[in-house]
Amino acid sequence: MDWSGGFTGLIVFLVLPSNIIGVWWVVGSPVTFDRNSICRRSKKIKGNPSQREICRKEPEIAEAVIGGSELGMNECQYQLRFSKWNCSTYQNSVGRVLKRADTREETALVNALTAAGATYSLTQACSMGDLNQCGCAAESHGNTDGGKETTWEWGGCGDDIDYGYMKSREFVDLQHRKRSDIRTLITLHNNEAGRAIIKFNMFRECKCHGLSGSCALQTCWKKMPSFRKVGTLLKQRFNGAAKVMGGNTGEAIIPEDSTVKSPTVDDLVYSTESHDFCRPNRKLGSLGTQGRHCNGTSALVGGCDILCCGRGATTYEIQRSEPCRCRFHWCCDVECDTCNRTQVIHVCNGYDYGQRKS
Repeated sequence: MDWSGGFTGLIVFLVLPSNIIGVWWVVGSPVTFDRNSICRRSKKIKGNPSQREICRKEPEIAEAVIGGSELGMNECQYQLRFSKWNCSTYQNSVGRVLKRADTREETALVNALTAAGATYSLTQACSMGDLNQCGCAAESHGNTDGGKETTWEWGGCGDDIDYGYMKSREFVDLQHRKRSDIRTLITLHNNEAGRAIIKFNMFRECKCHGLSGSCALQTCWKKMPSFRKVGTLLKQRFNGAAKVMGGNTGEAIIPEDSTVKSPTVDDLVYSTESHDFCRPNRKLGSLGTQGRHCNGTSALVGGCDILCCGRGATTYEIQRSEPCRCRFHWCCDVECDTCNRTQVIHVCNGYDYGQRKS
């Protein structure tokens, strides 16, 4: 079975007890994305008072944060769809990975994407007028493009990234800020990396004004990149994540390898090498890769050699019927032929493949 499909969005967000260092939510069962459930749980356990205040006084903020974190989890599943661990929520895989006492590359990516998602959703809600607490970004002064004749001025409705950034930190981070252990420092760094990726990649979007489309004047505003771009950039940071340890003061992280430069604010960091995720391991959150679909012609991530962990793959041919050679008839029908197509798929073999049976 291909775990990467079918289970997208099967997530429940729960505020963690103080003895669990990780993100502010964890996957569980039954599956839900309900703000009321999360806020009730934050009252029952020793959580962040700021979160409880937001739940009580600003429920729409909590709703946006939760929706944004769901956005981040869905993006995680997209970005890791070809990886051995694909951010699946099946059998609480994500929850078990995040509850580990150590911090691995996978934890770093989930932290960053969910923090970025919360920031993105809050900022977008401001621009859409869905929140009373914020609106469009404050305008800056007019400008010209490097001596060109085209003049532009700020206008329209820019994305208020500063508000989204602030509220995301308030809801997601504050329960960790009184602690200074290595796991907390790494979690906070990766949360910040997710938010920073959005802020560093804001761009100017403009609308032209002028006679006959001359574009003599432009009205411009600041806009967030697409969340797919955010996810792609964080996946690149994931691929180059830095292994770190606690500094002498216990208040900072430093590279484990002294020859490696210190991580920047938008780099991802971790403290423990990842499990290979080749075989099922309930404790580690590994589902294994048996039954995963792989690329039979690729030697990269997602190719059968890597994804199947050397066990090989079985090839199947599937016959599919689909519309083809469609024609439009006036008015107003579309007539299509039915074509048969052969699809070749490759599926990772099981763990006893090639072994003699006793």
